[in-house]
Amino acid sequence: MMLSSASPAAAPAADFYWTLRVYYEDTDAGGIVFYANYLKFFERARTEWLRAAGISQQALSETHDVVFVVKSTAVDYHSPAKLDDVVSVSVRVEKLGRASVVFYQEAWRVAGTEKTLLASGSIKVGCVNAKALRPSPIPDAVMAGIRQSGSMGA
Repeated sequence: MMLSSASPAAAPAADFYWTLRVYYEDTDAGGIVFYANYLKFFERARTEWLRAAGISQQALSETHDVVFVVKSTAVDYHSPAKLDDVVSVSVRVEKLGRASVVFYQEAWRVAGTEKTLLASGSIKVGCVNAKALRPSPIPDAVMAGIRQSGSMGA
């Protein structure tokens, strides 16, 4: 990724939150969010976090010939989400390496002033060469954008 050429967005707060609504396609036969869809929700939130930090994944691939891939996940499920629920997904960088980032993410159902933890997890993402799929250092501009985002864990 590379810093986008569009006007820079304000850096995300210490934790970045992205909100979504649960659609029918997100649910299983029991009417609750299918467990694997939380990984999709987490992925989308990380993408929006990068955008908010001024980083374009498309530019990263086109300019630096690198992409981010998920290396590992560990997710705990706490409570089910259902059709039409509003879900807020958080993104926080727990560890930043030269070619990887470990994120801690949570999905919360938001109903008025009530919040219920739905899922939480740790996701390790690696930076790889887009063609060879071998580890590659995170480009300096992206590293700076991540550090400036303010979402580094304590």
